[in-house]
Amino acid sequence: MFRYMFNKMLLTLKKRYDYDIRYQQDILNADLGAYSKFMGFQMMASHSGNLPTEVLYAARIRAIIWDDCGPCTQLVVDMALEAKVNPDMVRAIIDRDFSKVPDNVAMVMQFTEFVLAHNPEADDLRDRILALWGQRGLITLGFSISSYRVYPALKYSLGYGTACSKVQVNDASLAPGRGPDAAIGAQHG
Repeated sequence: MFRYMFNKMLLTLKKRYDYDIRYQQDILNADLGAYSKFMGFQMMASHSGNLPTEVLYAARIRAIIWDDCGPCTQLVVDMALEAKVNPDMVRAIIDRDFSKVPDNVAMVMQFTEFVLAHNPEADDLRDRILALWGQRGLITLGFSISSYRVYPALKYSLGYGTACSKVQVNDASLAPGRGPDAAIGAQHG
């Protein structure tokens, strides 16, 4: 019964966003307990707290692009558009065009990349985020940045990673990529 209900939800997701749900169906069919935990994780990923929608999606889009340049990114872009984030702003977030977004969105884009690169410059931006949205806003950004990276990692782990592809924002076709300055100060080993 639970498998049937969860699969119906997945089929709705597939139809709504034209998204490949096979990796989630594999989890569901192999281990209902594991899929239940995945559903719990999705509650964390969907947390929006007290942040403006465009700020929330700036973090989500930049975080997903860090690890994916294909279907997962397209899904998050489609969700941002569905949430009424201006398509021009979505394009600017994908393109890392800081001059075409409000200051708070540009700050969150940069903060997201600094966090992912383990760049200590994130500390100064964290203070500004706390001043704007408080601890609740910072937690929401932390949830977005960390959780949106899980989807591509899980898909690649299960053999569903795909090659890079262009992301569609209405009539525009964009090639997402990490910024050249994001890794400055990174502590990768």
